[in-house]
Amino acid sequence: MFAIVNTSVKKQEFTKLELRRIFSRKQPLWPNGQPIVVFVLPSKNELHQRFSKEVLKIFPYQLDRIWNKLTYSGIGTGPVVVDNPKQLVEAVSSTPGAIGYGEGSSIAEKENVHVVSISK
Repeated sequence: MFAIVNTSVKKQEFTKLELRRIFSRKQPLWPNGQPIVVFVLPSKNELHQRFSKEVLKIFPYQLDRIWNKLTYSGIGTGPVVVDNPKQLVEAVSSTPGAIGYGEGSSIAEKENVHVVSISK
């Protein structure tokens, strides 16, 4: 499992804490001021569940609650949900400032996307 970002994001490594802040929408901007666009798979998706638990150290239902609170209170927005890993990579590829996740060969030499390492 790994994080992927659009090549407009100039970050080579993330800590798990940084990723949790980004995916829980507590950090809305990259250090250069560019908005962060988060792409995720549906909550029931096995890859999404594993990424949430193993990398973000948070249960998917907890993320859903955070996103719903932001959206319904009007103080923020949740992530963009896509149907499958291929669409997730396509979305990150075509959206400046985007971040998502994947595993295996799901990015398969896609332009405008690079894998970012995750440190403990």
